[in-house]
Amino acid sequence: MIQLKNELCDKLGIEYPVIQAGMAGGSTTPELVAEVSEFGALGTLGAAYMEPEAIRETVREIQQKTDKPFGVNVFSLSGSAEQSFKTSEVDALNKVRAEVGLEPVEDVDFMWVNRVTEQVEVLLEENVPVISTAFGVLPKELVERAKEADVVLITMVTNVEEAIEAEKAGVDVIVAQGSEAGGHRGTFDVEKYPSGANVGTFSLVPQVASSVGVPVVAAGGVMDGKGLVAAMVLGASGVQMGTRFLTTRESGVPAEYKQALFEGDETDTVITKNISGRPARALKNKLVRSFDDQTRFPYPFQNMATKAVRTSAKERGDAEYLSLYAGQGVRSVVEEESVRDVLESVVSEAKAIMSK
Repeated sequence: MIQLKNELCDKLGIEYPVIQAGMAGGSTTPELVAEVSEFGALGTLGAAYMEPEAIRETVREIQQKTDKPFGVNVFSLSGSAEQSFKTSEVDALNKVRAEVGLEPVEDVDFMWVNRVTEQVEVLLEENVPVISTAFGVLPKELVERAKEADVVLITMVTNVEEAIEAEKAGVDVIVAQGSEAGGHRGTFDVEKYPSGANVGTFSLVPQVASSVGVPVVAAGGVMDGKGLVAAMVLGASGVQMGTRFLTTRESGVPAEYKQALFEGDETDTVITKNISGRPARALKNKLVRSFDDQTRFPYPFQNMATKAVRTSAKERGDAEYLSLYAGQGVRSVVEEESVRDVLESVVSEAKAIMSK
């Protein structure tokens, strides 16, 4: 018989097998993370784009709001990179900049420095109990240090091969992210899978669950208690939810983003590289339609190039140029709710189904 309180809950120190996704970019406020954890699920700070000291400050703020376990998500990317683009290569970018009232740029020089080691250093120093990663597993040295500190490691995967690799590397919990999931998914090798490994959640979960010996969490399109129970029937120990939390009162996304989610349905999202240069599922808008393979920069430079556009759009309240990351279950969000309301709904519905 399926039980809500299970091995995953014991491993994470939570009451209910629900993880709030660590969505980068400011949506996972300290209030959101703390409220999820206070309820008895696992709140997660999306820290991938944050400077190490900003992570430290935010982690301490979360710790002031809750003494329950929470996690922090980072991108496991290696190396640093620098790239220059000449005027002829930024025409599409300048067209978009003009549309939001920004001055054109000429030659563009990007410098990207991978900060995952410094980010994890902060998390270990601040005694964060759970660290989750996207785009791969942490480097071996960091995995060993996390293990020594009794940190639980979670990694997002999009196929069985990645799941096996993650388990061998020492990961404690594997999140199987189906193609329905919003935002960036955790595909390890985007050269091998240019659009991500696009396997649906309920095809992926049982295959991953039968291939590894650690708890598996289902992600992608899970919006309610029915999704939680269905995932557990297929072999998952719990679920990770992102889109459902974007429209909560505690979320950090602007009102225009929330309204776009309220108005969207399952046909309105696409997998696009035009926001960041890496495949991610988002609602269609002018930003998504403004680039193609020839005018888009590679990741992470496209993300850097569009940042000013997205910032300007946020200041002006223009959803057409925001990064409207969302999963295919977006039709299910129709009004702003509190975190507690969301979680009470998910848990009560799951319990009702399981009691039949």
